[in-house]
Amino acid sequence: MSLELENVTQIVDGQYYINQANLNFKPGSFNVLLGRTLSGKTSLMRLIAGLDKPTSGRVLMNAIDVTKMSVQKRNVSMVYQQFINYPNMSVYENIASPLRLAKEPEATIKEKVMEIAEMLRITEHLSRLPLALSGGQQQRTAMARALVKDASIILFDEPLVNLDYKLREELRLEMRTLFMQRNTIAVYATTEPNEALALGGTTTILHEGQIIQSGPTAETYHYPCNVTAATLFNEPPINMILGRVTETEVTFDNTVHFPLTAELKALGTGEFQFGIRPSHLSLLPKNDDDLELSVKVEVAEISGSETFLHVRNAHFQLVLHLSGVHAYHVDEKIKIYVPTHKLNVFHKDGGLIQASSRRIEGSYHG
Repeated sequence: MSLELENVTQIVDGQYYINQANLNFKPGSFNVLLGRTLSGKTSLMRLIAGLDKPTSGRVLMNAIDVTKMSVQKRNVSMVYQQFINYPNMSVYENIASPLRLAKEPEATIKEKVMEIAEMLRITEHLSRLPLALSGGQQQRTAMARALVKDASIILFDEPLVNLDYKLREELRLEMRTLFMQRNTIAVYATTEPNEALALGGTTTILHEGQIIQSGPTAETYHYPCNVTAATLFNEPPINMILGRVTETEVTFDNTVHFPLTAELKALGTGEFQFGIRPSHLSLLPKNDDDLELSVKVEVAEISGSETFLHVRNAHFQLVLHLSGVHAYHVDEKIKIYVPTHKLNVFHKDGGLIQASSRRIEGSYHG
């Protein structure tokens, strides 16, 4: 089964929910839709499922136009974030319900339920009611019901968002392994860049109903096509600094200077935006080309074993993503280090020119 969207647009009350979406998902692929809340992820999935119809454009499955086909006639399953299960039915019957609707023989139902339950490690809970299960077990039940009918396309609408961190990590790993064994197209919506990176496959970045960039996840992350893509595919968002390139040096806001490298000479002279990921900034020098900056601490956000350190000087603000717990006082003066070979360079209008790998990407035209 292949899935293709051709110029799909959805307009509701004069507002674009999806604007000219073009995507092609291959059989057996795992595809992530990444974007903030209300970016269009759920709208796009509902159009794929047939729950909504596009204002214009086509949805093709196996090269067949299914745009006007009802959800009941599409071989699609969907898993939501709310653990949607039938509360008065056992786990076994929840999983078996789509097979019973399809009037499968009882022996086939039992075989498929047991197989999928074992795969998702919920065999011992088959006789229990969903509300007697933990959140992770309830979501596994919902996933099993979606998987058991061998749907050609399975849509996951932020399915792990209500689970704790440990369970989310566990289920992400299971899902990646699970879809390697099947020829199903998986489409997975998330607001979290780190989740997209963990899941791999391909990632499509959505913003305000538009597809900003789409491609293999690692490539999309390392080579963001513009500032918007770079900002959305990083948590915390990528730091942006306005700079000027001369024939001999780079300056940030006419106050910070560092020598022009051979790679940056290819840019030519002029003003550019420089992006540096928070995880690339450090508190100690690590590289020969590290640029030292004197800054003041605004706030240190400690989240488990990580710290998001917000700093500033008179000209710009930066965020560092640090491993471990780092406690600082407000307005404390510290030094941080910017590895200049890790800089992404963008035109002033936002298009990528040079990625941090030092590969020149060419001009941006839109």
